[in-house]
Amino acid sequence: MTVSNKPFNLSSSWRLVLHDIGVSIANVLRRSDLPADLFARERCSLTSDEYFRLWNAIAAESNDPLVSLRIGSSVSVEAFDAPLFAATCSADLNAALARISQYKRLMAPMALGVAVTDHDTTLRIEFLDKTATPPEALLLLELVFFVQLARIGTRQQVRPLEVLCPVVPKQRREYTQYFGTPVRRGDVPTLRFSAADASRPFLTANEGMWRFFEKDLKRRLADLDQAASVEERVRAALLELLPGGGATIDSVAKKLGTSGRTLQRRLKAESLSFQNVLDHTREALARHYLKTSAMTGAEISFLLGYEDPNSFVRAFSQWTGTTPERARRDLADAH
Repeated sequence: MTVSNKPFNLSSSWRLVLHDIGVSIANVLRRSDLPADLFARERCSLTSDEYFRLWNAIAAESNDPLVSLRIGSSVSVEAFDAPLFAATCSADLNAALARISQYKRLMAPMALGVAVTDHDTTLRIEFLDKTATPPEALLLLELVFFVQLARIGTRQQVRPLEVLCPVVPKQRREYTQYFGTPVRRGDVPTLRFSAADASRPFLTANEGMWRFFEKDLKRRLADLDQAASVEERVRAALLELLPGGGATIDSVAKKLGTSGRTLQRRLKAESLSFQNVLDHTREALARHYLKTSAMTGAEISFLLGYEDPNSFVRAFSQWTGTTPERARRDLADAH
């Protein structure tokens, strides 16, 4: 089951990025079986599947195992799309990540989870389509990009405390040199920054410029939401709220700017209930974690918003007719 594969707008700035690293745009589009005039269109949109194909093609065409590092570490403010450029206007990295998390789905089929404490700031990158494995080049690029963003804003050589990725790059030395810390294996692409670095003032801060961009970004997000079904919007909200235990209809409704009663009525118009969408989203996530990670049932239950691991086991059995561990073995055998 696909959690979300709704088209999103792809920035035309990628044409400039690919040109700058010497990658043939025509060859990339041909390799990924995408229209030859894609970047020439007024509105360039892709689904998750097409986006992943594009990135596999970029990696293949570049024939460079360090292509993600080359792109991410050389990116400049001038090459940013509007949401990212607007983020550099923020007061610090914490504010920038909060703004990007709000508008990230305008640029890519992913959501950002940001957790801020007195000691650190943790950024988790979640891809919305749970039925496909994101390309390694894309996973690494996202991690490199957010470190580069911190360095651009602060003009300091910010080094994350921790870097996790589902795929550890073979070029460990080069990535360790860039991040200042080794890339370790983790189930979800994750960056953890010290509280001092996350609150270090951005020299690019410009609240007036942010207000200029904000109105247009809100309009673009509203257009995207209007094109999506209520079910898709609820699923997208759940992806961000579940790890924090916020899987209630009121919390989802608040995130979508409506009331719980109105949201329930709109779901009913699509022959659904909130519980239907919650269960289907949890099941898709559970299958994804069981197939792609070594997390325990207790860890998965936490990420799905359950307080008690036994509740997750019972629910999973109701959805699938089997236990999580049996499902993990079956998924491994099928793979």
